[in-house]
Amino acid sequence: MASFKPTKVQFLPKLGEKVTEDTLYWKNYKSPVQIKEFGAVTKIDFSPLAPHNYAVTASTRIHVYGLHSQEPIRSFTRFRDTAYGGSFRGDGKLLVAGSEEGLIRLFDISGRVALRQFTGHSKAVHVTSFLSDGFRVVSGSDDLTCRVWDVPSAVELSSITEHTDYIRALAPSKLNPDLFVTVISNLECGGRYVKIWDLLKGGQELVSLKNHHKTVTCACLSSVGNKLLTGSLDRHVKVYNSSYKVVHNFDCDASILSMAVAPDDEVVAVGMTNGVLSVRHRKHKKDKETLTSRRRRGPSYRVFVKGKNFVPRQDDFLVSKPVKQYLRKYDKQLKSFEVSKALDTALQTWTRTSKPEVTVAVIIELNRRGTLKNALAGRNEESLTKILNFLLKHIFDPRFSRPLLTVGDIVLDLYRQVLHQSPVVERQLQRLMEVLGREAELQQELLQVLGILDTLFASLTPRKEVAALAALPVDQGPQLQAA
Repeated sequence: MASFKPTKVQFLPKLGEKVTEDTLYWKNYKSPVQIKEFGAVTKIDFSPLAPHNYAVTASTRIHVYGLHSQEPIRSFTRFRDTAYGGSFRGDGKLLVAGSEEGLIRLFDISGRVALRQFTGHSKAVHVTSFLSDGFRVVSGSDDLTCRVWDVPSAVELSSITEHTDYIRALAPSKLNPDLFVTVISNLECGGRYVKIWDLLKGGQELVSLKNHHKTVTCACLSSVGNKLLTGSLDRHVKVYNSSYKVVHNFDCDASILSMAVAPDDEVVAVGMTNGVLSVRHRKHKKDKETLTSRRRRGPSYRVFVKGKNFVPRQDDFLVSKPVKQYLRKYDKQLKSFEVSKALDTALQTWTRTSKPEVTVAVIIELNRRGTLKNALAGRNEESLTKILNFLLKHIFDPRFSRPLLTVGDIVLDLYRQVLHQSPVVERQLQRLMEVLGREAELQQELLQVLGILDTLFASLTPRKEVAALAALPVDQGPQLQAA
């Protein structure tokens, strides 16, 4: 007696994610380390010089962290109200920050007391930064002014009053110490869009990136400057290459307010609305070697070379060990000819939602045996609803359409006389008939389009080729196929 053959489930190949060098580079980070701050993290800034400490502005204080430390190595708490925009100078020795009270404070990294205090703004100062010469500070405030300050004398050098809204972003030029860009609140990052302009062409818009679903709150460049990172309230960090294509994506636990990348891409720090600072460190070969050394040593060399030089002889008798066969639950039921139970097992929630190909494979096997009608007969409203829901979801899938159309025909033949007894089943069958009608109309329209394309292709063919093709036998002529 032949052994039972399990149901053959056809798994079609899936298109895998295209792995590029950029993908491997940005995936090479450890799991994020989360640090709880005292409030929403509104600004993160890395020191340009090694060891690349970074300042985190949250609530009424600014914490300075080491590149690999989870505890602050320096804290600045001399703020009466919320602090904003903590930024390092180019040499990493000075730090400037604004505040809700309208004051700008200048700190020495090695101390705690403010070295300078700039007064002049009448409202909150949200953004501050050093110009590239290191001797001037520029600030943007809610009083609609942008001011430039002299660091040695703490004197205001100039005031720009052309803004029409609150200033929320500021970026000084690294090449020209007299050039900087400010952004007002109603234009920052263009809502959920990120827009890139060409300054050399008079501010012409180059591209608009539309990969975020909510407002974009921060953006920065990688260390080399060839990658753009954007953070949004949708809790995602997108990494774009120089062609403005998304090459990687970081997921966070809350809406993102601020973000920064270390000058050597060693660390990616993200600040969120819930006061959590998420820090990702790059993996190194040393970490992998340490992990490998901690693993238990495998079998000795003798185990692997055992029997290496064994040579079989002609008179040796080979004893084959039968392979034990493990059957799925639906295969066991099919083996026992319990066709209704096998179909119920294949229609369980997890199977029909996560692996519909298994359900279809059981249906095909039942149809091959000629017992599909028996398996579908005698069902109550609940089990029939499962079958109809599965049909509505997958009947237009090219992989499953042929066997599921057979199921639909059998269901209509079996339950046509009792549809009025169940409003739910009747409603589902009506939906099924409607979608089948729309699909038939669509197929008819596609056939008409195919006929039009055949006519166009025929009219574009040169006459000489037409004459040559006419001389060929019918089975050798070219056949036009729809794309």
